[in-house]
Amino acid sequence: MLVVELVRGDKVHTVVKIGGELSNNKGINKQGGGLTAPALTSKDMEDIKTAMSFQCEYLAVSFPKSAIDMEMARQLANVAGEPWRHKPGMIAKIERTEAIPQLEAILKASDGIMVARGDLAVEVGNAAVPALQKKMIRMAREMDKVVITATQMMESMIQNPVPTRAEVSDVANAVLDGTDAVMLSAETAAGKYPVETVEQMVAIAEAAEAAEEVRFEADMGSRTVGRIDQSIAMGALFTAHHLGCKAILALTESGSTALWMSRHRIDVPIYALTTQPLSERKMALYRNVRPILMPKFEDRDTALAAAEQLLVERGVLRPGDTYAITCGEPMGYPGGTNMLKVCRVG
Repeated sequence: MLVVELVRGDKVHTVVKIGGELSNNKGINKQGGGLTAPALTSKDMEDIKTAMSFQCEYLAVSFPKSAIDMEMARQLANVAGEPWRHKPGMIAKIERTEAIPQLEAILKASDGIMVARGDLAVEVGNAAVPALQKKMIRMAREMDKVVITATQMMESMIQNPVPTRAEVSDVANAVLDGTDAVMLSAETAAGKYPVETVEQMVAIAEAAEAAEEVRFEADMGSRTVGRIDQSIAMGALFTAHHLGCKAILALTESGSTALWMSRHRIDVPIYALTTQPLSERKMALYRNVRPILMPKFEDRDTALAAAEQLLVERGVLRPGDTYAITCGEPMGYPGGTNMLKVCRVG
């Protein structure tokens, strides 16, 4: 920790109050916020072009302060991805004080957010972060966006083969709050036990999900829908929950149907079947969604039969199981989900 004593031109004179190891290529945060550095530097712009050259599914933008930063990044990414007709999902890393009052606007301009707790804690103070984390997860889910919780989740495992009890609780609470993903940083990038860290995090997440209380009616009661495909998605959840279906199968091109379904807590797994490799990879981030790539069929009945057979072959469905399935007719049009069917495996 440094305390500024004097600013003269472009030089800042400080006194070290709490020392530590100093390495290169690190960012700077100011307690209370107020740094004027832009969200997108010239290097960031070049990095966006590089990311688009290999068509990444998601692009995370550091230090956005407003929706304008995200809109600019999206525009740059879309232009850079045009040769491949590729448009990535945009993730806003919330790590500036200024981003908090702009959170709703930033979410509207993004496909998801990352709760970047390390830099955010420096600016808003450690004590404020847990409540902000819960607020961000809740708001993202209510706005049909994905949310990633990151930074120091298993920090002790950089050096140790097992996590602390506090870290276990931290990961579990993020899962119970509804985060789509929990993310490791130094633990796997530079730690001594990267594989063990992932294994521990998976075990914690699975245990938390298994213990999660499903409050489906309360969750659904506060939602309104204005589109046919959204209504079908909500109907599938309601039906599968009350009939005790073994699974929900969503035949989807863009992945939107699976995203809407995943914003609600339900004890029925969602299998999203798509013919689009990009959609399959994007949906891997959605909570409670298992994306599966399947062949393309022009005929609806053939596609539905193939979807059932695919899940039977994977051991998800067995004879006598009921499941709900959604699709669009005619087939193959993004945003065209307009049919819900309840089936029993023969």
